[in-house]
Amino acid sequence: MNIFNEPTGPVSQNEARLGARIAARLEEGALDLPHGITERLRVGRVQALLHRRVTQTQLAPVLASAHHAAGTTGGQTPGFWTRASALLPLLALVLGLATIGALQDQERAYELAEVDAELLTADLPPTAYTDPGFLLYLKKSAQE
Repeated sequence: MNIFNEPTGPVSQNEARLGARIAARLEEGALDLPHGITERLRVGRVQALLHRRVTQTQLAPVLASAHHAAGTTGGQTPGFWTRASALLPLLALVLGLATIGALQDQERAYELAEVDAELLTADLPPTAYTDPGFLLYLKKSAQE
């Protein structure tokens, strides 16, 4: 009974050759060992292979538990607190946007009030600012 010839998955050609060379070398060395040692080695190999197979078959339950941890509840409807915790970020976003909008509106109103106050308290009438000749005068005086 040779337990090393069982396929365990996709193996490249280089890995297969290396494995065959290592197995051949181990077989040569095992011929010189006493019967008790070879039996213990054989039992150890069988246990190692059995343990390896158990590890491979346990992947499905691990993936299923990871799937459950990701939020799938297996057909059950989510409870109140789950729904509420899902809506909290949305609520925070809406409140934040409303606050930003209100602050920007208030800032814009202050800017307009400041411009109006400057125009009304200035020495010139507001119509002077729309006169093209006055704009040229302002540009010349700024250059000088």
